[in-house]
Amino acid sequence: MSQKKWYRMWRVFSLALSIVIKVYWQRFLRKSDADKEKLWEKIGKKFRQTLFELEGLLIKIGQMLSIRADLLPNSFIKEIQQLVDQVPPSPWEDIKAVLEREWNGNIEENLLSIETKAIASASIGEVYRGWLKDGKKVAIKVQRPTIQAIVRTDFQILAVLFWFVRIFAPIPKDFLNFPMLYKELKHVMERELDFQRELKTAISFSDRFQQDSQVIIPHVYTDLCTSHVLVMEWVDGERITNIDFLNDHQIDRVELAQQLMKVFLPQWLQPGVFHADPHSGNVLVNEDGKLILLDFGMVGEISKKDATEFQNLVESFLMKDHKKAVEVLRALGFLLPSANTKSVEPLIEEAFSINFQKIKEMDLFAVKKELNDLVRTLPIQVPTRFIFLGRSVVTIEGMLYTLVPNEELHELAKPVLLNWINESELSKWKLLWKWLNAQPFTKIITDVLHVIKTPQRYVEWKENEQQRNFQFIIYENQKKQMFMLGCMGLIGVFIGTYLNQSLLWQGATVVIGLSALGYIVSRHKQKKV
Repeated sequence: MSQKKWYRMWRVFSLALSIVIKVYWQRFLRKSDADKEKLWEKIGKKFRQTLFELEGLLIKIGQMLSIRADLLPNSFIKEIQQLVDQVPPSPWEDIKAVLEREWNGNIEENLLSIETKAIASASIGEVYRGWLKDGKKVAIKVQRPTIQAIVRTDFQILAVLFWFVRIFAPIPKDFLNFPMLYKELKHVMERELDFQRELKTAISFSDRFQQDSQVIIPHVYTDLCTSHVLVMEWVDGERITNIDFLNDHQIDRVELAQQLMKVFLPQWLQPGVFHADPHSGNVLVNEDGKLILLDFGMVGEISKKDATEFQNLVESFLMKDHKKAVEVLRALGFLLPSANTKSVEPLIEEAFSINFQKIKEMDLFAVKKELNDLVRTLPIQVPTRFIFLGRSVVTIEGMLYTLVPNEELHELAKPVLLNWINESELSKWKLLWKWLNAQPFTKIITDVLHVIKTPQRYVEWKENEQQRNFQFIIYENQKKQMFMLGCMGLIGVFIGTYLNQSLLWQGATVVIGLSALGYIVSRHKQKKV
């Protein structure tokens, strides 16, 4: 196991170092944007292949990175989006040993029979089909025998890797809180490794959707469940993205899409837990068109405060209250501490000014690219506690586009959202009063004054942003120069040692020290930009 541990560390660190060297070398050569895209595509392929080979926690990390289009190049994102958590199953004898250890006896004492071939195998657990003593068919989820040790090793790797990225990657100060991200990842993975927690979450979801006849949550047999084994009711269904299955059984895809929204929108907007891993293998549909939710190992949680702020954000969108929207984004932690809220307001106003009636005439891919480019330049960050929420939202969005590619999602969501508002505890009179206050006849004076001030604010924001970018580029160039100087010093050390010229290698060593010091100083100044 020790050899495997060091092998994993070597593979990850060598990959990280090679990526840093390639990126800095290309920046030093000032390659074109097309060349940069090709490089990141190659890096993405290598990254995906390495993570798939190493398995374990690293696959989960790769999947989380695949939704961070605000941080990573598009060509890299496209490659790692193909990363699937599907690995070869463990030998049956190892799985049998886990079951007998957890149940304190032979398998036959608890099951009538069990198939020895896994029907599904992921990085954390494997699923087997079995039958209880009374003949009921069940799905038995067993934790992989070596996963605990692998995850401990992977967290050690991540701790060093995050430090490495924080020190050497050209990321602005406060853009991403790596210690908090590490803590959040560790918390979520520890929950996923504890099947008792998953058991409680499954029961919670079952209670939550008990009154919804269109949603099925498999029953859990608690007397056979442990921290490493889960036994659940077997439910037949197909992936919700299996269009042929939907067509064969004449399932209305628009109704199914709205049902999917009905299930997940409240999870994202109300306090409580939400399903953080709703890929098509965990969201099924049966012949009657009912949704089946599986695998509650990876969940996130929305606090009451965050839920209230989300509701405030939705209201600010409806009311076109730009100032309030910025205040809510600040309260949620989406604005950097150094961000000037007044300079952000014109940009929020511009976003609110989109005419949704003309959306169909727009090039959506171009719009999305412009939005991504805008996000990269704004003084915003994604709080670590929302990364898993983003994963859930993006995954469901992808399913909806597969189900109803020709429908406008905001039109489909409108009746679902209105129904949720009607059923929630929001005060309709309060909402109506806010809406009336937002209309032109009550806000016309404020709007006129705001329009007068908007150009000036936008110019101020552009000037500040250009200054920040200019300073950032200066320090980035200084880092490149120090990096290349260090490389030259390293070459000098090798040559001096080879030629046995002490003066040469000693001088080269001094150069390396000075370049390292210059790099650290430039990086420190860059982080403050």
